[in-house]
Amino acid sequence: MIIDHIGIVVLSLEKGIEQWEKMFGYCQITEPVVNSRQKVGVVFLQKAGSVDVKLIEPTDETSPVHRFALRGGGVHHICFRCEDLTSVLARLKYMNARVIAGPEPGEAFENEDIAFVYAGGLNIELIDTVKRARRKV
Repeated sequence: MIIDHIGIVVLSLEKGIEQWEKMFGYCQITEPVVNSRQKVGVVFLQKAGSVDVKLIEPTDETSPVHRFALRGGGVHHICFRCEDLTSVLARLKYMNARVIAGPEPGEAFENEDIAFVYAGGLNIELIDTVKRARRKV
């Protein structure tokens, strides 16, 4: 497994994109995508030689990250890309990781399956794809 991206909760995608571009030199690589299950909008940013960043904005007050965003947001998860999501998820469950969600289609990954587990004090997203929905040309 390798780290694919870090998920950061923000109150506003627009302001988050501006901050990451100006302060850290990242570039937006996707248009915003709405994840209807988690009630969030997400956008990916990239910088040569660095891990991708996924900014996460709640779409309404019922989003699981809404209160976190109101408190200033911050690091939400680390995403690992693996060869086979199903087998890695089974192995992590066997090792006492708590499954939070999935596998289920992830809109930000062109509906390829994603899963979330809680392990080692961290929210971990698991994917087995390099796809990004709504990639900018």
